[in-house]
Amino acid sequence: MTTTVVERLRAGTRASHEALEATAFSTSMSAGTLPLERYVGQLDAYSVVLGALEDELSRATDPFVRSVWSADLAKLALVERDLRYFADSGTVPRPWAAAEAQLFAQDVRLTAASDPRELLGFLYVMEGSTLGALMLREYVTAAYRLHTTDGVAYYSSGDRDRWACFTARMNEAHSRPEDQERVIAAAQRAYHHIAVISQALSAGLTPGT
Repeated sequence: MTTTVVERLRAGTRASHEALEATAFSTSMSAGTLPLERYVGQLDAYSVVLGALEDELSRATDPFVRSVWSADLAKLALVERDLRYFADSGTVPRPWAAAEAQLFAQDVRLTAASDPRELLGFLYVMEGSTLGALMLREYVTAAYRLHTTDGVAYYSSGDRDRWACFTARMNEAHSRPEDQERVIAAAQRAYHHIAVISQALSAGLTPGT
């Protein structure tokens, strides 16, 4: 049986995913002890990344990209909504992860120019992260005493039905091994960038406390 691109993506990024879950940023979030400005810092970093990624995906003319990308996958507006909520309450993100996020965005722009199909590897990682965020939402809302979706619009955006549709389109578009390799390589780069952002947001934190 032929291995699908999503199966290969899952296997090829498993170690990176587990490493992210072990960072002080992630374990402190699960413990409910992550300082609010670190959480807002992640949203700020993701706004930079998603701004570049969604812009390039929306403008791409490559048929592979167009067959996978759809407007319902866009998350930038949700992150911006969360950032406005915290700005209104006086919480402004410190620039812990700003430089790293800019490097990720730069990689997105360069990839769009050189091989737009690889953008789908970035999208796989960012869309998949919303499922993990959905599971973390309860820790975030409890830690910061948030109500409804105020401050957690992005962390509430995971949707398993949407994920199933997205992965089905990915598998259909990338049936050839050579195309799969390029997307997997891009997903691994995305995880590297997110790891650097997470490490920046972990500075000075004790894991899980």
